[in-house]
Amino acid sequence: MRHQGWSISAIARCMGRDRKTVRAYLTGERTVGVRAETRDEFLQFVSYCRQRLDDDPHLQARMLHGEIVELGYDRAYSTFTRALRRHLMWPRCGPRHRGRASPGGGPLEDVQFDWVQLPAPPVEWDCGQEMYLLMGSLTRSGHWRAALAGTGDLPHCVEALDQVLRRLGGTGERWSFDRTAPVCSTAGKVIAVFHEIAIHYGATIAIRPRTEAPDPVVRAHRSVVRHWWDTAAGEPGVQAAQDSLDRLTERSGSRNRPAGCRTRALLPLPPKPFPARICVQRRVDPRGLVPFEGNFYLLPAGLVGNEVRIRRRLDEPHLSVTTTRGAVIACFRRAPRGAGRTVAEHDGPIALERPGRTSGAGARARRTPCPSNPHPRTAP
Repeated sequence: MRHQGWSISAIARCMGRDRKTVRAYLTGERTVGVRAETRDEFLQFVSYCRQRLDDDPHLQARMLHGEIVELGYDRAYSTFTRALRRHLMWPRCGPRHRGRASPGGGPLEDVQFDWVQLPAPPVEWDCGQEMYLLMGSLTRSGHWRAALAGTGDLPHCVEALDQVLRRLGGTGERWSFDRTAPVCSTAGKVIAVFHEIAIHYGATIAIRPRTEAPDPVVRAHRSVVRHWWDTAAGEPGVQAAQDSLDRLTERSGSRNRPAGCRTRALLPLPPKPFPARICVQRRVDPRGLVPFEGNFYLLPAGLVGNEVRIRRRLDEPHLSVTTTRGAVIACFRRAPRGAGRTVAEHDGPIALERPGRTSGAGARARRTPCPSNPHPRTAP
């Protein structure tokens, strides 16, 4: 066709191919029936990536991609991850590689979590319109614990997870979750921050398929919890309900444990929880008190009836009370959960919000002339 005088564009239209492909065959750059070899730009960075992953097995792929881009790698992140899987095997970064070997060297437990939404709690508890519960069951021994959570957001889920693990006495090597909102998206993909949470506790995450039937043990635990919740409304508060739930799980776990079952090893927990930040909104009562976790914190009388926010990081011993816009009012030493204390001493001065800036004619009317210029120039 070329010898007959056809142009490259005409040949490409006739053959249904790209013009660059036609030109490559005509100039001899490509041969019919021979696949073109593509240069792998990742090969020159293999040794660097292998060394970085040996030094830090928890290094995120996006951070590693950013590092080699600065060194001259010009491919996209998706191409980089494919090359990383093709040329390197990501190092196994379980707890045994970080000096947290299982006690006695025995087989490790797995923890199966179940996130349950409970009906509306009693109004007397003053904890909002919803209540959640996180159950954690050891898959082999049958031991299980549960913790209440005020809302279904991620920080409260992390707080409940830490409480469940500490009640169990350690963590398993793998966590198993359903497709719950705080853990993964609707497509079943675990959110990035939850991977960091699992790394903090030395575990990995597995999402149970939606088609998989719930475990019989989990179904039994759900039934027990729902029956318990029907009677928990008579408890005086959230902490009393949590204490009742702890007694229930202890009795149920010891009764349902299979005969002759050896307790599998659990991994030790970090000294502090994952640093998630909890934020709840409360109203100051007529006495100037705001309730939080079974305790009361005293605020100035001028804030009576106002809405405030209580912020707390799980790994810190104090909390802060702020306005709804985020201005810090006071910081308090956090009292133990459910202690029933009234905390009046706060750290630092009280900083209230500044009044909103006024604009328009009202602001111009209050504007005074500069003392050095008694006759300010007026606009024409």
